[in-house]
Amino acid sequence: MSLPGTKNRRRVFLMRHGEVDYRGPDGKLVNPKLVTLTENGRGQAQAAAAMLSGVVLDRAVCSGLPRTRMTAELVLGGNGPPLEDDPGFLEIRGGRVSSVPEAERAQTFIRTLEQAHLPDATFAGGDAFGPFYDRVTDAFSKLVSDAGWRRMLLVAHDGVNRAVLAWASGAGLAGLKAFEQDMGCVNIIDLDVEDGEIVGVYIKATNLTPYNFVKSGLYETSFEQVFKPIFGDV
Repeated sequence: MSLPGTKNRRRVFLMRHGEVDYRGPDGKLVNPKLVTLTENGRGQAQAAAAMLSGVVLDRAVCSGLPRTRMTAELVLGGNGPPLEDDPGFLEIRGGRVSSVPEAERAQTFIRTLEQAHLPDATFAGGDAFGPFYDRVTDAFSKLVSDAGWRRMLLVAHDGVNRAVLAWASGAGLAGLKAFEQDMGCVNIIDLDVEDGEIVGVYIKATNLTPYNFVKSGLYETSFEQVFKPIFGDV
C-alpha cells in the first residue's frame, strides 16, 4: 500500500500525548506511569482530531501508558483502526529525584538532553540515552516496515518522539535536544519502504500544535514546561 501518486511511500502522524500533571493535589510527584490527561490535555487531543479529521488512518499505535492511549482514543474518536500498544515506545525513565541534590535538580532535569550524546550519558541517573535511542528506533523501524498500511497514527512521548526525529534527520543522539515536542503536538514523517526495508525518510512537519498553530505564549522548552513547576528555574 502506498500514498497516492507514490511508489512504496507511507506516512506516520507522530504525536506527543496531551497535557498531564505530574504532581498530585498535595504537590508531590506521582507515578508517571499512571498520570492521565488534564482537561487542557483533552482539548489538545481534540484539536489534533479536528486537524486530522480528513485523514484516513490504516493503523494506530501508542506506547500503552494511559496518557498516550487517552490521546489516541480522542484523536480516533471511536473510528478508524483498532488501537495497538507497543512498549517499544515507552518513555525514557529518569533516576530517583531524591538521588539528585536539591540545588541541582532543575539543572539536572531541564538540561539533561544537552548531554545525551556523551558516552554513557543517562537521564538524571536513570535510563542511559544510548540504549533508549536504540530501543525506540528499532521499534519504529520494525513498525513502519510492516506491510498493509499507508497512514499511521503513533502517539508516544517527548523523548521518544525526539529519538524518532533525530534518527529520521540523521542527527543521532546529538539531535535529541533540538527537536522540541510541545504537549499534544503532531509530527509528519514519510517513509519509502521496499521489500520490508526503509530506503527513504522525509520529515514533512515537526511539533505542530493544532490548538495553537503560531505557538502564542509557548516560549518555554518542553522540559521547562514539565520540570520548572516542580524544581524551579535553572
